[in-house]
Amino acid sequence: MSDHLIVLHRWSDSYADYGSYVDHRTRRVSYVTTQRAVGSLPEGAAAVRLVSSTEDGKEVRAAVTSLIGEFGRPARIVALHEVDLDMAAELREELGIPGEQLAALAPFRDKLVMARRLAAAGVPVPATEAAPDHAAVRAFATAHGWPVLVKPVRGTASAGVTRIDSDAELDAYAFPPDVPMLVQPYLPDEILHVDGVATGEGLGAWRASRYLNTCLGFTEGAALGSVELDDPELLDAIGEFTDRTTRALSAGPWVFHLELFCSDRPGTPALQVLEVGARPGGAEIPFLWREVHGIDLMEIAFALQTDAPLPVAAHATAARRPARRGGWLLVPTPAVRPCRVTAADSQLDADGGPYTERVPVVGQTLADLPGYEHSGARFRFRGDSTAEVQAALERTVARFDFRCTPVVATVPDRVVLVGSGGQAYREYAFVAAAARAEVALVTPTEPSWQQRYLSGHRRVASVEPAALAAAVAASIAETPGRAGVFTWDEVLLEATAEAARRLGLPHMSPTAVRNCRDKLSTRRLLRDADVAGIRFAHVQGQEQALREAEAIGYPVVVKPRALAGSVGVVIAQDADELRAVYHHASDAAYPGINALDGLLLEEFLDGPEVSVDSVVRDGEVRLVNVARKRLGFAPFFEEVGHLVAPWRQEPWADDLSRLVLDAHRVLGVDTGVTHAEVRLTVAGPRLVELNGRLGGDFIPHLGRLATGVDLTAAAIDLALGAEPDLRQTRDSCAEVRFLYPPQDGVVRSLDVTEAAAVSGVAEVVRLAEPGTRLLLPPRGIVPRLAAIVVTGDTPEHCQSVLDRASALVRAEVEPITEAGGTA
Repeated sequence: MSDHLIVLHRWSDSYADYGSYVDHRTRRVSYVTTQRAVGSLPEGAAAVRLVSSTEDGKEVRAAVTSLIGEFGRPARIVALHEVDLDMAAELREELGIPGEQLAALAPFRDKLVMARRLAAAGVPVPATEAAPDHAAVRAFATAHGWPVLVKPVRGTASAGVTRIDSDAELDAYAFPPDVPMLVQPYLPDEILHVDGVATGEGLGAWRASRYLNTCLGFTEGAALGSVELDDPELLDAIGEFTDRTTRALSAGPWVFHLELFCSDRPGTPALQVLEVGARPGGAEIPFLWREVHGIDLMEIAFALQTDAPLPVAAHATAARRPARRGGWLLVPTPAVRPCRVTAADSQLDADGGPYTERVPVVGQTLADLPGYEHSGARFRFRGDSTAEVQAALERTVARFDFRCTPVVATVPDRVVLVGSGGQAYREYAFVAAAARAEVALVTPTEPSWQQRYLSGHRRVASVEPAALAAAVAASIAETPGRAGVFTWDEVLLEATAEAARRLGLPHMSPTAVRNCRDKLSTRRLLRDADVAGIRFAHVQGQEQALREAEAIGYPVVVKPRALAGSVGVVIAQDADELRAVYHHASDAAYPGINALDGLLLEEFLDGPEVSVDSVVRDGEVRLVNVARKRLGFAPFFEEVGHLVAPWRQEPWADDLSRLVLDAHRVLGVDTGVTHAEVRLTVAGPRLVELNGRLGGDFIPHLGRLATGVDLTAAAIDLALGAEPDLRQTRDSCAEVRFLYPPQDGVVRSLDVTEAAAVSGVAEVVRLAEPGTRLLLPPRGIVPRLAAIVVTGDTPEHCQSVLDRASALVRAEVEPITEAGGTA
């Protein structure tokens, strides 16, 4: 039997704890999911394939085909979310995989089939008929009276349900195209829901609850709550009715979510089925069961779909007298989405409030996303009785201050830039940013030269995610228009990604950022996905490095796991060199970045090195420009220049494109401007690293000069959720050369006037002022005197201009003596 499982997954919250349901070390569990949901997956997945939606049959089938090609035909395909049940059933049928198929699923997904099956079994259910057009609804209303409900035959969370009160309202109603609809009488009765397990022999664990308001009311803007019942007589009636209902729909074991109409009549309550789903209930129900009752409905559903034994908890029958009762509350947004939160106060510290909550933060942008998971605010309660829980829920509704304002598309956009970088290296980006949107800066220091480009500034004492999110939110709150956040600072990338996640703003996910920042994670993920892998090892200490280097084969590259700017990266040709240079990597540091434990040892990739700037939106990766790297100061990989030139006709262009696209997919990067570094080896392109930010060293500036595409503007568009303009208006060359002192020294003077006047020079940027102390690699970090930026029709033209201009730079550098002073 295959040990491969494929899971279709769509939650971004932890509704299902897959890692506890199946050992990911002994079984190959692969996932088809979305970028929004990938962060809730457990560690140890065999593979993850991203799709734009798990409802997109073409994308899902392509992902499943890819996983089968990698791991073989799965033993089972699992889907726990109601919306994914159909897709999973279709895949099982197409692939001949055991499990629930469409015919068995029909009574739970097709509400017409459901109503007819229940009526045939003598289970009370409202009159239900197909509603293909206005005439069918009018005929139904003539027979059963107004008002009526028109709803999708296959739907969830009351989406698309409409109450129609009269002939006139029916005339104004527009049927949704290509969506089968049905009609039922509108019943004003109380609505209950029953959740639990049918074991195939009877009822196992179950709980009955009363809705406070209705699901339909929630879609119209009212809060929706639920509280578990403790009335023994009512529970007796509900238990008997639930047993009849579950037996009528399936003889086997299944997890159910049953909704009932309960009329207020003397004596035994009259119950009718509203609908029933063959899956755990939505909203906060799975969490309540785990946290209040110690039973994981998702685990039981997972066991059923994988043909595993039912957990013991599935057979628990103490429904009438559980130790505690639970309840939940969903509050919709009080403004049309997308909207920005202006008030949302926590209820956790309130007397008699919820025991946990998911409340948005002020400044957060709430996108228009479907499903209860993405409600404006979510609360969970527990207590000793129904009355106690209901009182707590009602208190929370009364005192929760939740306000939002719609995002206004007609006012100027604002982007919050986290961090700045030095004027010499990033002023061109500030110019481009300010031309595209209002720029608000968030930094630990007061702005100086940046001030002319800013519409606002927030100073933060800490760049920890919580403090950073608060500063970004405050900057965003100053505008009613579209807003976004981004950074080009490697040091601040992870914190910015987390702040964007908290505020609901478009950004590369924190998981994807970590996959890129940690070079060991990058290597492992690429290896596991069989993407142009290279030999590598994670080493702790020089002796382990020597052993692993023998296994990899010399020469080897030693590097820190998570620094920047090639700091600490060094090549060793043999064991003696490795002993000599190991400390350069182990002792390396970069301000503001944790190097992480151990070092990375890699096989040396021989061949030219290029960098690739890409723009990624909704998972679509578009390569914009390629820069040829100029390296110096061997063996320390100092980048002494870059050339952006036409590349799409190069013999390696297609292989390079495939590698870059695969790397983004494997590392989970689906949003942002990225900067990949690649070696063009005789065996094909090999990824050195993928950075989740704008490239440094003027490379985006070179790209704009050579192609006309402004990567800074593209980064801002992505941060705002807009489509970037990537139209190439030229295809020429641009190059930068960095000038270094001949030895360690202190700059006494620097004159670039004559160099800047050379024809073909776009600009000369001073990188060191008098008094600057410059230490050559590996003792110093980018110890540069100046940068000369040129343009030309060919690489040879650029080289010629650079040679002439470089010779005209006048620099006086006083050498540093061995004692550390100047001569």
